[in-house]
Amino acid sequence: MDKKKQLAKNTIIIFMGRVCTQFISYFLLPFYTSYLLTNEYGLVDLIQTYVTLLVPIITLELEMSIFRYLIDSRENEQDTRNLMSNNFFVLGISLLFFCILYTLITYFVTIPFRWLILVDIIVCVLSGNFLQVTRGFGKTVDYSISCILTGVTTIVSNIIMICVLHKGAYGMIFSMALANFICASYLFFRLRLYKYFDFSKIDMNLIKKMNKYSIPLIPNGISWWIINASDRSIVSFMLGASANGLYAISNKFPNIISSLTGVFNLSWSESAALHINSSDRDDFFSDITNTVFKLFTSMGVGMLAVLPFLFPVFINSSYQKAYDYIPLLVLATIFNVLICLYSQVYLAKKLSKQVATTAIIGAIINIVINVCFIQKIGLYAAALSTTISYFVMMIYRHIDLKKYVHITFEKGLIFKTVIIFTVVIYLYYKNNFVLNVTNFIIALIYAILINKKLLLSSSRTILKKIHLLKN
Repeated sequence: MDKKKQLAKNTIIIFMGRVCTQFISYFLLPFYTSYLLTNEYGLVDLIQTYVTLLVPIITLELEMSIFRYLIDSRENEQDTRNLMSNNFFVLGISLLFFCILYTLITYFVTIPFRWLILVDIIVCVLSGNFLQVTRGFGKTVDYSISCILTGVTTIVSNIIMICVLHKGAYGMIFSMALANFICASYLFFRLRLYKYFDFSKIDMNLIKKMNKYSIPLIPNGISWWIINASDRSIVSFMLGASANGLYAISNKFPNIISSLTGVFNLSWSESAALHINSSDRDDFFSDITNTVFKLFTSMGVGMLAVLPFLFPVFINSSYQKAYDYIPLLVLATIFNVLICLYSQVYLAKKLSKQVATTAIIGAIINIVINVCFIQKIGLYAAALSTTISYFVMMIYRHIDLKKYVHITFEKGLIFKTVIIFTVVIYLYYKNNFVLNVTNFIIALIYAILINKKLLLSSSRTILKKIHLLKN
């Protein structure tokens, strides 16, 4: 199959699984913001932030290594069995060590919902690993189904726990743990992962080889956590949990774009690994980068154009201040689109150290700006630190990547992007009905014109398929 068509097919399948359920969760925002106080929402967000930090440290980023090496071993059943057996061995040892350490630490340090959080971490580790194994096997449909199960379970459980049983923050954490348990269980039995438990195949040399790839990704993961989550920690410490609740809501809308980026990145990582040594590599990578960048900038512009209408509908008035921080976070998300695209090129060439280096630079910038300005400009400092750190990372990776793959942008694309964001953000803050309508029209025209090639190509493909179905 043509490289672009295969990439599009995988993206659509993953999209159906991950994004549809995530969009449903956004319709529940009025429910969350009505039933949870800002400090409750901020507490849950902070707990999940630390769970996100711990998971890659516990696993030594093993899930990324197993995904990359399973791609290379798809045609060799024996290599696959060896990889999977060693994957489960390392995973089991890591979880055992963590559980002992966690029990000792929480004996002396009081942590709210400590045993529920431990369960949440364990099932997050298992579901994360099994999801990457599924991708490594090339089982995109199963990956998508497991995501649907996770999303539906989270939504239903949250409604029951928060609305019916009135469990508040405890209910949200329980729902996340339950959803990850359902995901891990489904994949474990659907892919019959139990058949790969063969400890006679434990190979320390193979484990070292896998760790050589994955361990440099740990500082990368921590750095990303710092960029994404140090804001929340610093905000909670300096401004309080209620401020963190506001900031969490501000992130909800840009996170729609981040979710879509994540969906594409999952299929892109496989395509990048498969075609990194192709003769037309530079043209292929440049074409994909330009197409994706134009599509996601249109989404960012469109989001800022429609939010003046949607924000009051979805968000309770007690969270109104969150509206002000969204444009900076949308800009950060657009920068992150390119960061993620470049990241997969590094990983395709197994240059995990370079990924870590650039992420560490971003993390340092993020912390410095937060600490220096959060007392002076409040939550704007958190949004600004994320935006600047992403921007620096994007520029650094674009320049550094030229050593390995030459990615070029279409002439005038960056200039057009700067102009459209300047206009749309200016009108966003005016928040006047006539100007809001004008903003929407400008964003719509821009999206159509900038993505004209993609729209025409997609239309031809759809019409061709309709024609074939009729015949």
